[in-house]
Amino acid sequence: MAKYLLVSAGGAGFLCLTCGLLPVQALTNLDLSDENIVLAQDNISSNQTDYLIAQESPQNNLSSINQQQNSQDLGLDNTPNSLPQITPKSTDSSPSSDKLSQVTSVTQLSDVQPSDWAFQALQSVVERYGCIAGYPNLTYRGNRAMTRYEFAAGLNACLDRINELIATATGDLVNKEDLATLQKLQEEFAAELATLRGRVDAVEARTAQIEANQFSTTTKLNGEAIIAAIGATGGAPDRDDPNIILVNRVRLNLTTSFTGKDLLITGLQAYNFLGGADGSGSVQQSLGLASPILSSSSARTSFEPQFPGLNVNTLSSVGANSVELYKLLYIFPVAKKLTLFAGTAAETSDAFPAITPFYGEGQESISRFAGLNPVLRVSGGTSGSGLASAAGFIFNISPNLDLRALYGSVNANLPQKSPNEALPGVSTTPLGAGFFSGSSVVAAQLTFKPSRDLDIGLNYANSYHEINILGTGLISGDIGALSGVAAGTPVKLNSVGGTVTWRFSPKIALSGYGAALFVDDSSRDVDASTTFTSWMVGVHFSDLFKSGNNAGIIFGQPLYRSDAGGAAVLGSNRATPYHLEAYYRVKLSDNISITPGAFVLFNPEGDSRNDTTTVGVLRTTFTF
Repeated sequence: MAKYLLVSAGGAGFLCLTCGLLPVQALTNLDLSDENIVLAQDNISSNQTDYLIAQESPQNNLSSINQQQNSQDLGLDNTPNSLPQITPKSTDSSPSSDKLSQVTSVTQLSDVQPSDWAFQALQSVVERYGCIAGYPNLTYRGNRAMTRYEFAAGLNACLDRINELIATATGDLVNKEDLATLQKLQEEFAAELATLRGRVDAVEARTAQIEANQFSTTTKLNGEAIIAAIGATGGAPDRDDPNIILVNRVRLNLTTSFTGKDLLITGLQAYNFLGGADGSGSVQQSLGLASPILSSSSARTSFEPQFPGLNVNTLSSVGANSVELYKLLYIFPVAKKLTLFAGTAAETSDAFPAITPFYGEGQESISRFAGLNPVLRVSGGTSGSGLASAAGFIFNISPNLDLRALYGSVNANLPQKSPNEALPGVSTTPLGAGFFSGSSVVAAQLTFKPSRDLDIGLNYANSYHEINILGTGLISGDIGALSGVAAGTPVKLNSVGGTVTWRFSPKIALSGYGAALFVDDSSRDVDASTTFTSWMVGVHFSDLFKSGNNAGIIFGQPLYRSDAGGAAVLGSNRATPYHLEAYYRVKLSDNISITPGAFVLFNPEGDSRNDTTTVGVLRTTFTF
């Protein structure tokens, strides 16, 4: 009887497979492709998931939360209207609609008709032997193409059914012809079956190793390392050109989700840029273009911190390549269209989409000028050191309209201002103390996308500083914003700006911004005001000459003191400054890129006495 049982069950397997009657029950447990294998067996659940940060476009971040540096630094999206959310990604490579379930009658399959040529064979295999499965929507999809591996998997399922029939000795179900055919199939597909078992064993071993050594089930690590050579010529009169320098900046970012929808960002960084309180050791100070204190200048690169070598909160020094916490931010949704965020180390660019394609400190523009609208940089909004403690919201009004706002305080961790003075009228805690006192900023951005190829961002910022600064790090006049007024004079700023990007072809975008910063004294002892303006236009090329290679040509006017009133003065030897930049990013691999580029400053720092200055950069970026 056992012999006949084998023959009958073998005939069932032969009818099932030779008539193309797949998928079979084995496919509920195994999905194969040339690239990967996904297991959904009892010991490896098909519901295992990992979490990926949802992304839409490389142009924006919640940076953005942050840094597109793409997010780059943080791996976050900078698209207008995108939210920082975690999307579960199933380990099963097939769509959820393709999950198979056992049927007990062929009549349960809606797309199988009695007139189908294989109806009788399918009915026999389903109702007599029970080794065929259908889809949850009760379809069979009998005409779907299959691979040799699927065929082997189907054959294996029917072999398992044969073993069950033999074990239970259900009856005389087999004949010699069926058994001979089955033996031939086993011989023909012996290699595939062996390969299948080997690959399954390998996946099981790798899965066990990952589970035993995984870093965290809730946290992902990504990073960016920048190594760059910087050289410059020109600068102030009677200055020697600085030597070519080699600098680095390394960032490690931990992104953690506790609910699958929230996100905690923890960022660590180290760099070897120098500057300190007097700017010594920086390229811009060597050129004679830096402010008398700190190192604010238009000769800055995109990846240089605003206050290199200095903790500006307390004016204490920071050693080269010292590890610091530059990002600590928590984002969480509270309603369908509303997300809140708060952190003790954050930047304005973390919350606001950049709009311009030139933003990306490790990948795109090589200058600080081209990356973002100056309004976003006011009050240390993009210091590169997580200067502010901030809280705010993201409100998706519609798919094409997005409103974001925040409040930031620079020295929120200090209970009181230091009584000691670094300069006359300037405390050694120059930005004040407390979350609701001292230097602060309220900023908002309305992002509008009227069409698929057009992005518009409108910015406003209201700032207060305990000392006479802008806090952008873009020009030497950033320090002493009210020229002719004492450094210890508190100021208030109202800043407005707009950024537009138009992708008039799939690989070419035209982008630009305009900004105006209105500075007034905030002291009863002084009456002074100054207006700064800036603008930029540029063309961005994607996949230039080779896929993954980007380039940009940028021209504009850095911040320029265009008006002054009261005790403030415009200064002498004034001349409108201009900035011309070109770069080309070469993508060597998915993780390595090299960007040669240069920018030229005409009338740098708005002073006609300064020579035309050229800064050349060769930047290598590693992402992981």
